[in-house]
Formats: sequence, structure tokens, C-alpha cells
Amino acid sequence: MAEGEKLIPINIEDEMKSAYIDYSMSVIVSRALPDVRDGLKPVHRRVLYGMHELGVRSNTAHKKSARIVGEVLGKYHPHGDTSVYDAMVRMAQEWSLRYMLVDGQGNFGSIDGDSPAAMRYTEARMRKISEDMLADIDKETVDHKLNFDDTLQEPTVLPTRIPGLLVNGASGIAVGMATNMPPHNLSEVVDGTVAYIENNDIEIDELITHVKAPDFPTGGTIYGYDGVREAFKTGRGRIVMRGKAIIEEVQGRETIIVTEIPYQVNKADMIKKTADLINDKKIDGISLIRDESDRNGMRIVYVLKRDAIPNIVLNMLYKYTALQSSFSVNNIALVKGRPQLLNLKDMIHHFVEHRHEVVVRRTKYELRKAEERAHILEGLIIASDNIDEVIALIRASSNADEAREKLIERFKLSEIQAKAIVEMRLRQLTGLEQDKLRNEYEELMKTIEDLKDILDKKERRMDIIKDELLHVKDKYGDERRSLIEYAGGDLSIEDMIPDEQVVITISHAGYIKRTSLTEYKTQNRGGVGQKASTTRNEDFLEHLFVGTNHQYMLFFTQKGKCFWMRVYEIPEGSKTSKGRAIQNLINIEQDDKVMAFICTQDLKDEDYINSHYVIMATKNGQVKKTSLEQYSRPRTNGINAITIKEDDELLEAKLTTGNSQVMLALKSGKAIRFEEAKTRPMGRNASGVRGIRLQHDKDEVVGMVTVENPQEESVLVVSEKGYGKRTYIDDPEDGEAVYRITNRGGKGVKTISITEKTGHLVAIKTVTDEDDLMIINKSGIAIRMAVNDLRVMGRATQGVKLINLKGSDSIAAVAKVMKDEDEDELDVEDSGIQGLNEDGTTLDTNEEE
Repeated sequence: MAEGEKLIPINIEDEMKSAYIDYSMSVIVSRALPDVRDGLKPVHRRVLYGMHELGVRSNTAHKKSARIVGEVLGKYHPHGDTSVYDAMVRMAQEWSLRYMLVDGQGNFGSIDGDSPAAMRYTEARMRKISEDMLADIDKETVDHKLNFDDTLQEPTVLPTRIPGLLVNGASGIAVGMATNMPPHNLSEVVDGTVAYIENNDIEIDELITHVKAPDFPTGGTIYGYDGVREAFKTGRGRIVMRGKAIIEEVQGRETIIVTEIPYQVNKADMIKKTADLINDKKIDGISLIRDESDRNGMRIVYVLKRDAIPNIVLNMLYKYTALQSSFSVNNIALVKGRPQLLNLKDMIHHFVEHRHEVVVRRTKYELRKAEERAHILEGLIIASDNIDEVIALIRASSNADEAREKLIERFKLSEIQAKAIVEMRLRQLTGLEQDKLRNEYEELMKTIEDLKDILDKKERRMDIIKDELLHVKDKYGDERRSLIEYAGGDLSIEDMIPDEQVVITISHAGYIKRTSLTEYKTQNRGGVGQKASTTRNEDFLEHLFVGTNHQYMLFFTQKGKCFWMRVYEIPEGSKTSKGRAIQNLINIEQDDKVMAFICTQDLKDEDYINSHYVIMATKNGQVKKTSLEQYSRPRTNGINAITIKEDDELLEAKLTTGNSQVMLALKSGKAIRFEEAKTRPMGRNASGVRGIRLQHDKDEVVGMVTVENPQEESVLVVSEKGYGKRTYIDDPEDGEAVYRITNRGGKGVKTISITEKTGHLVAIKTVTDEDDLMIINKSGIAIRMAVNDLRVMGRATQGVKLINLKGSDSIAAVAKVMKDEDEDELDVEDSGIQGLNEDGTTLDTNEEE
């Protein structure tokens, strides 16, 4: 032990406690948390003050960053140089701060996480907005404290005119607490602050109408508003942010283009992680990612695979990648040196209090300076009034001190006034200068009165704060960058897709698409039809169906399996596009094909699925009924719908309520009608019971229809060479059955007279006058006609020609379409054709009604 040393035993536990508490307090108070008044942490405050002291304003030349860092390190911030430089760099990055405080020149990093150039290469200066944070600092507006070595004074807070904490946010991890504050829009914050000044008892709900939500420098969308409201009211909340994505077609491929990403997301990392997810098959449907960002802005392009549904891929990106991320708000800031959790109103309140104090101190300072100047002017005016005497007095004195003494004695002046008179310049003796003195004095007296008035009246001080804020808003206010999607939250894909009517078409080769119903127009009977689809060679449209986007599609295949899909998942295509192969959309076997599909309402609705049945018919005349409930739990690989016997295949499946009648028609022109109740419900694996006997080996069932209201519905049958007719099921006059009801399994009755001219029967449909009919030829031509153009005929006739066929063309499929009444009205109005009034007179649609 060295000479004169003294050992003091200390309990290590107590030492650890006190040392750690000291350290914790130091981190909390002078490192990691921002001050509620100016929103800055010590390091940022010191960087700005250091620049202020160096004189690097927004209108001077840039200075080397190393020079600024050196100034801050040497004078105020005794920590590592990287801590100062990193803080300064962040203040110059447009993706980090909503309103940048430093104007950087050189490489200040990028949103991809590239590091900035070393400080010896970069240069910086203040931005104009920072000058407004330091405005009036020389007017004794804020307290100063000694720096680390007690040689200089540094400000404890800046006299900011900018509500820094709200505008730029902050994040920091202290000991035992952390802070994470989002940035906001300056214009909105000023409006909110002004509203608070006008009414101190304003509710947070009312403040939210001004400060709508955080506003992130990188833009994006705030998805859902509950988290925002929670954060504003309590100081804590979770805000969901989404990138801005649009779906575009680029060079014939569907692409998702992202132009804005969530705040604090590293673009390069996001793209890399997305690529990994695609490689791991976690995200499906993307074939290529390109980053096309340049100095004009961000642009990330996700090129989709041909069979991908853009909306669903986008939702996957939101779900699994940083394209959707959340910002956990935790508004902890230092209030009078103590950490406190603050809501929106608290933050505005503390800022206004700070501004108020600054205005009071500034006014006091200006008043003091004005009074000091007025005091001197009073002396100068006395001197100029007695100028000859003053000159004589000064000339008679042996030195300046003596002259001062004599002046004080003679004119009852103060020391300061006498000194000013002695130091007066000769030019101030001119008449002009003397008038100037008097004018200046009068102006000063007005100013002094005004400053005293400000100190007396709080309303005036509040008006000054308000005016200065509005001035700041005019100078720096800008538009919101982050959009707010109030309806966000647990939004499902369905909510993004309008529930409109669509036409679903399936071609013979199994290509499916959905098209908006409005693309199809009505034509008259006997027309040639318009091209419905560009199909492959030998391919033609076979099924056509009308549904709405939110319905469920059940697909039934030839082999008796059932698959499940939502209508909006069917790829959209124009009327002329080919569509997408069903094989690619559902896991169907190679040699199987979809024969029937049912569009049902919500399969999660218990009552609905228990009160509906699926009736199926096979080519060989088997029928089977199963409860819809059995099909309400889909599996990706499909489920068995019916067991199909050898040499048979499933032909049709229909949805019924259990009280319908079933009609089956044969190629040979016979049809049978029986009650649905005659077939009991069976399990999914049953193979059904006989529905109709075939006439001969080559005969087969061509269709099945279900009848709900036999009095209103008529049956339409169409033969392959274009003949067709409508026949009542029950005669509406006397209610007699045109097609008599028999037991299932019989031979049926004649439904159309089959001749060489008509060809075999190809379709049977139930129709009413309200329906439209779509007939598709094997050559791919489709014609749409109104059913009420066809008159009703007897059961055994051969019908009329529905469509003119060219050459050896024949009819491939017939489907009915719901007539859209609005559309018809529109056609009449738009074309200026003459319609008929109810009494049969013509109505001129061009006249005002």
C-alpha cells in the first residue's frame, strides 16, 4: 500500500446499487430519451448548437462533417465520434426524419442500409427549419448549463418554434424503459396546437380531427385506425403500416409495383427476405423480383406467374414480408427531467408551455435591452439640448474620468449616460442626427409600452405563439405522405373485391375465366352472334354460368370428385381472352375434367347448408342426392362426391331445396320428370339410384334440370343443328302436366321430335321470360338472345331455328343468363331509339320527359 493511502471497506452490493442507479439515471436523463419541449436528445441538441456556434447556417457554405463533429466532441459531447456523426447523419436522411434538420452533401447512406461515407468526406450545414429551432437562443430564452469541463455554457433545451417531438418523433432505449414515437405532419400538428391554444379543455377526440395520424417520411398506408386512436389517447398503441402497391400489366405480365414501403424498413433486406420466402415456397405466384428504384423514386417490381391472382399474392406479401409492418407507439419523454408517458394532448400542452416560457423570457430580454437603450438616449438628448455647455465642460476637463464626473454632477446623469456622452462622435452634433435621436427615443417608448403589455396579458402571448406557429406552417408545412385507410384492420381479401355479377366460362379443354357481366350485350334471335372467346384450335366454350364474386364454386368432375373455390379466385379475363386451365387452379387428375359446377352462398351458414341438397346425374342415367352440408368442408385435394361405376361419368350436379322436381333428357329426345323426394339423401360415397332408362346402347343423358315452380317455368330444349323450342312443364291455363310426373327409372316421354334436320338433342334448360340465353357453337361463336323471343310450343314438335349455323358447325353448349334490367333501359336511352309507352304509342327518348 502506498504512503498516505487509506482503505475504506464498502459493501459491494451497495456500491453496485448506487453505481448502477447513477448509470441508469444518466442514460435516461442525458442520453436515450428526448425532452418533451424540443423533442431532441442531448446529442442532437449539441450537434445543432455546435453548428450554430460554428456559424454554418442554411445560407452559408457547407462545412466538413469532421469539423462539426470535432466542434461538438471537443466542446459539449464527451463520447465517441461515431455517436455524434451517426446522429448528424440521421438528421440528414430523408427516409429517417419527416423534416430533416441537417442539409448533407455527399454520401449519407441509403434506405437499403448502405452506410454513409466517412465524416472526412461529407459536408453539412443546417437546414432552415433548424434555424427556427434555435431562433432567439441569444435572447436568454432558455437556461444554459456548464459543459463537461465547466469551461463553456450549453443550452439545456432549444427555444424551438417547431413542435419537434411530434413532428419528427424519436426512438431510444434507456435502462428499464424505452421510447418509440412516430413522426407527424407539421401542418396538422400546428392546427392541433392552435386548436389547443384556443381551447385548453379540448378533448383528444377533437384534436384527432386536426392531427389525424402519424405521417411517415417514407409514405405508405396506415392500415386501420384503432391503433392510432389508442396511441393518441393513452400514449401507447400499435399502428399497422403497409407499403403502397399497385397492380399493373407490364409487357403482358401481371405485376405488383411497390412505390413506398413502411417506415424504418430496409428495402434491400425486405427484397432479400421475400426472395427467400419464394424459394422456400412460402409465397407462391411470384416469378421474379426487380428493384427498379433510382434517383426519381422507389419502384420494386414483383412479376407474377401467369396463373397467379394478383390480389392474393399481394395479401401474401403483406402477411409474410415487411411490406406490412407495425409501429409500436410508446410515448415516453422527459418532463422536467423525469420520464413520463404522454398522450397527444400532453405533448401539445408541454410544447405550448415551453413556447410560453420562451416568449415571456424573450419579451423580458427585449424590454430590458429597450430600457437600457432608452436610458442612454435620454442622456444623449439632454446633451444635445445643452451642447455648447457640454463641449465647454469636456474641454475644461483634464481626462475622460473627470469629464464624466462633471457631466454627472451638472446634468444629474447616470454613469452609463455620462460615458455615452463622452464617447459621442462629432457627427452626432448635426441637426439631422439630433432629430434621429428624438425619433428613435419615441419609437423605443412605444416598443417598451408594447412589451410591457405583452408581459401583462396572457392572451397576447398566446396570440404571438399562435402567429409564430402559423408562420412556421406556411414556411414548412406540406401534404401528408402516409395515407390513412380507416377501414383497415382484420380486412379479408373479400372486402377488397367488389361483389359484382360475373360471367364464368369454361371451355371444352378446361379453360376457365370470369368476366364482368356488363361485357355481354343482348342480340336478337337468328343473329350470327359475336366472337365470345379466342379459343385454341378445336377448343370451344362449353359451360357458361352467372354468379357473383363472393360466392363459392363447387366443381364436380367426371370421375365424381368435388373441388372448392371462391369465385373471385377465378382469374379475370376479357371476353376474348382464353382463360386459365382449371388443372392449374385445382388439384384435378390429368385424365379427369370438370363437368358441373354449383355456385352457392356462404358455406359457413349452418341453416343454409342443412336446408340445401346437391343432386347429381350421370351419363348412364343414375341420380343421387346428398346434403350440401357434406360439401362444406373443402380439402385442397378434393373430396369424393359420388362413386362412379365403370363406363359411366358424372354429367350434372344441381343445388336444390329438397322440394324440387327433377327432369332428365336423353340424346334420343326423351325426357323424364319425377319428384326429388323419390330419391333419399345418401352419403358422399354412394353411387346413387337409376333415374331414367336409356333407349339404346348409343343413347346417353344430355342434361338434368331441377324445377321449383312448374306453373311458371318452361323447358327449353336445343338440338345440335340449331333447332330449339320452349314447352311448358305444366300448362298454365288448366294446370295439366305437359310432362307428366312419373316414378324415377322409367323411359320418359318425347320432348322434341328428332329428325335428320334437327340432329340429336344437346341441351335441356328451364327458362322463364326474364332469362336470356347464350348459345355457343363449336367454332367458338356465341349468341345471346332473349328467351321471351321464343314462343311456347307443344312437347312433341321439332321447334324453330334458333341460330344460323355455317357449314358443318354445330351447337356445343347452351346456357341461360340473368337479364339485367338496368342494362336494357340504358340501351334504349343511350341509343336514342324509340321505345313504346304502355299504351303502345311511341316514346321519343330524346325528349324531356
